[in-house]
Amino acid sequence: MKIDRRVSPRSLLPSVTRFLDLAAGKIERLAAQWDPARGTPVFTVGGRYTTRGWTEWTQGFQYGCAILQFDMTGDDRFLEIGRKLTVERMAPHVSHVGVHDHGFNNVSTYGNLRRLMAEERIPFDRAELDFYELALKVSGAVQAARWSTTARGGGYIYSFNGPQSLFSDTLRSLRSLVVAHQLGHALMTENDVAVNLQQRAFEHAMTTLQYNVYYGAGRDAFDVPGRVAHESIFNVADGNYRCASTQQGYSPFSTWTRGLAWILCGCAEQLEYLASTKAKGWSASLSKSKVTIALKKAAITVAEFHIQNSFADGVPFWDTGAPGVAQFGDIRLRPSDPHNDVEPLDSSAAAICAQGYLRLGNYLLSLGDRKNGNRYRAAAWTIAKALFNEPYLSTDRRHQGLLLHSIYHNPNGWDHVPRGRKIPCGESSMWGDYHAMELALLVKREAEDTPYPCFFS
Repeated sequence: MKIDRRVSPRSLLPSVTRFLDLAAGKIERLAAQWDPARGTPVFTVGGRYTTRGWTEWTQGFQYGCAILQFDMTGDDRFLEIGRKLTVERMAPHVSHVGVHDHGFNNVSTYGNLRRLMAEERIPFDRAELDFYELALKVSGAVQAARWSTTARGGGYIYSFNGPQSLFSDTLRSLRSLVVAHQLGHALMTENDVAVNLQQRAFEHAMTTLQYNVYYGAGRDAFDVPGRVAHESIFNVADGNYRCASTQQGYSPFSTWTRGLAWILCGCAEQLEYLASTKAKGWSASLSKSKVTIALKKAAITVAEFHIQNSFADGVPFWDTGAPGVAQFGDIRLRPSDPHNDVEPLDSSAAAICAQGYLRLGNYLLSLGDRKNGNRYRAAAWTIAKALFNEPYLSTDRRHQGLLLHSIYHNPNGWDHVPRGRKIPCGESSMWGDYHAMELALLVKREAEDTPYPCFFS
């Protein structure tokens, strides 16, 4: 990436305004036209949202987009869409015991609505607030119950693949446990043993950072600092680590860039959370300082890896080790081309990374590290400039997506290849659209000097 220090939140406001103008019609039409009997919208094919029955993890992003549209525009139509559909359709996701996605589905809906009430953006209503908070408490506990232990005494929230599987994605889903802990909740287990949800969240984080993130310490022949394995596999009989793996990446020994993005964003927002808490209440084996050091190290390491492995505008390939990547040579100073005929790019990874860079930069500034803090903030604005303009901004009002050139599951061949093209391009995803909305909110709030949104606000 070639970080452009000339870009600022204020300079991005016209692009964000255009983005929100396009988003209004797309969000409203999708809510009106989508048949929930089909499942949840996941990604577009030929510009139309469709579903894919792998796991139900994107419903909250759809309704979350409407809530964030209200947040940024004040248009009550979108509050009504987001609030109404959350109440009507999100309950199954609160009690879903089969997924690792509670932070995605439920913090994006119930969490955003609770935040808006806390910010006095919507009228205070005790019963309504209690409803949101009850959902968040249950969601956090249900997510925490999906637990496997490791041979070294830690553990992890296992993915929908089963108790042997630790996904990088889940680091960002830890929000559900942390919010529930903030609300005074715990997971009650056998013999009325109460599991501390904050403790469990950061035990998971420490396991993820140990096994899914590489630091150039010689773990294997491909131990490059900042490389991220999508999945780690454990022996469920004794808890021992067995190997790196991947579901959506090219190889266990390359970096699926959306997996890296989840790590960067998840680490950065948990660092912000820890900075807001006191050191007491932690266990002797897992202190706040120990977790903070690990999160900071991982965040900076993967942030640097992304800078070295993305195009000048910060948009990466879908996987840094995909077969065609080598043909491009050093891409750091080259503009990205999502219409190339060799390897797909993934704009959704870029959108998630942008938020991670901004939050990491802000965190480092709070520590007095102006050099790195300002550098990472500039990286966030560099990516935002690219995503809120063509060819990544979906300007065709007939196309149901907001952020173009997002990739879901390239190895499975799920992503749409347009007629006349050789690789997937030109399509959107629900997570890409939602994280573009979150990025737009961060840009707009800073440009207008309004409160800085955090999941734990």
